[in-house]
Amino acid sequence: MPDNSNSSSSRDTDVLIIGGGAAGLSLALKVAAQSRVTILSKSSLDQGSTYYAQGGIAAVLDQQDSHESHREDTLVAGDGLCDPAIVEYTVSRGRECIEWLVEQGVKFTRERDAEKAATSNYHLSKEGGHSHRRVVHAADATGRSVFESLSAQVMEHPNITFCINTVAVDLITTDKLGLSGNRCVGAYVLNEISGKVTVYRARFVILATGGASKVYLYTSNPDGASGDGMAMAWRAGCRVANMEFNQFHPTCLYHPKAKSFLITEALRGEGGQLKLPDGSRFMFDYDPRGELAPRDIVARAIDSEMKRLGCSFVYLDISHKPDEFILDHFPTIHKKCLEFGIDITREKIPVVPAAHYSCGGIMVDINGKTDVGNVYAIGETSFTGLHGANRMASNSLLECFVFAFAAAEDILQRLDDVSLQESIPAWDESQVTDSDEDVVISHNWDEIRRFMWDYVGIVRTNKRLQRAQNRIELLQREIRWYYSKYTVTRNLLELRNLALVAELIIQSAMNRKESRGLHYTLDHPDKLTAAENTILVPDNFIPEQN
Repeated sequence: MPDNSNSSSSRDTDVLIIGGGAAGLSLALKVAAQSRVTILSKSSLDQGSTYYAQGGIAAVLDQQDSHESHREDTLVAGDGLCDPAIVEYTVSRGRECIEWLVEQGVKFTRERDAEKAATSNYHLSKEGGHSHRRVVHAADATGRSVFESLSAQVMEHPNITFCINTVAVDLITTDKLGLSGNRCVGAYVLNEISGKVTVYRARFVILATGGASKVYLYTSNPDGASGDGMAMAWRAGCRVANMEFNQFHPTCLYHPKAKSFLITEALRGEGGQLKLPDGSRFMFDYDPRGELAPRDIVARAIDSEMKRLGCSFVYLDISHKPDEFILDHFPTIHKKCLEFGIDITREKIPVVPAAHYSCGGIMVDINGKTDVGNVYAIGETSFTGLHGANRMASNSLLECFVFAFAAAEDILQRLDDVSLQESIPAWDESQVTDSDEDVVISHNWDEIRRFMWDYVGIVRTNKRLQRAQNRIELLQREIRWYYSKYTVTRNLLELRNLALVAELIIQSAMNRKESRGLHYTLDHPDKLTAAENTILVPDNFIPEQN
């Protein structure tokens, strides 16, 4: 049920979920029968990354496919850094996730071809890095279909309260309260409408805030992808890992009014061809798999050709396919491109790479538990070990459901053992005033995103990373001073989180002295023999909290 209350009093819940995407909604539905659940969303629930996910969910559903094949494809794409046990655990649960989603009302596209339907009831796409067709989808708007089905269930559940226009400020831990250990007991939460910060007491806190691709100037992500969960977890004492691996989706629509519209990987999976301005193809010059090479290879190839030719974009062409085929498989893309005067049945689509997915994040175990007691992280904000140095297409939604289910099961087993913290101090804003210089926030936000794109983007160097580090150190000092002086707002909180995540990405990139997967540096072009994760440890880290 919705809660638009402006009350600033303390609120109690059993499970506090920060973020309303696929992972958060799934966990809520799994635990709601036995607990009170509160979901916090910065804006309307349909503004998260899940809603805009086009491609689908990777799962072994075809009789000619196998878990072994899905596992091997994932390991190859991850370039030596995937955790094999986590990969096996995840891919083996694909069918279970799809069946649960169907029970929730998700209407996946079915196979019309009788011969193909004999091996799978679903129409399965083939995307970059996959050796088989295994991406189950709902046309080219899978995320929207999943979101609409799950949110409908959430809205109707009597034990679930969702709060929009609410922004988590920070986690409240026993360490911060001067008590023993480091367990989470709730969160401070800003209500954007009232401007007041409320204490939410909770037995368990779930970080399901998505990724941090808004740290880059060009991104496919919605505006809220500012790394909030990663930043809050780090400040609370959680380790993060592999933050240097930022996936750049090869094909984002290039148009001055398009903002962040993604052209799904599935379009290339169904025969879409990447072309230069003169109409020539180029991907086979970079990889024998051509357009179906993993995303890191395709993104670097496009970036290289754009720099070589001095052009602002390349083209993605599906117009050689029959009109009926295009309209049937890609109705959303066709409709959106038409809004910008591009008929994809007749014309090539101008595209550029854009920051798309964070492969690193908050370190968790197989149940989604973090280093801080009673805090779980699921979805893109977490680091499970599944993606390694490069996420394979459509494994992200699969990860959301698998680890949401695992975390939910663990929480239900521990529900009777965790009680609410008796006393938590109210948010103190007696020493701050309203700002009359909000222009500082927008300027700093813009500067971070620009130097991250220029210096910590698809191709990196030691000099570029050092420049980025120098800039983020200066900006961090400015932001800390500003945060200590003025009343918190959503823009300020997101800037604070964005700057911290940028700092973690830069530090991780500087620590990796090789090129692997999504991290490519001209100063260390070779791959080291031993593959190791980049783990950053905060000063307030206290081991073995769960």
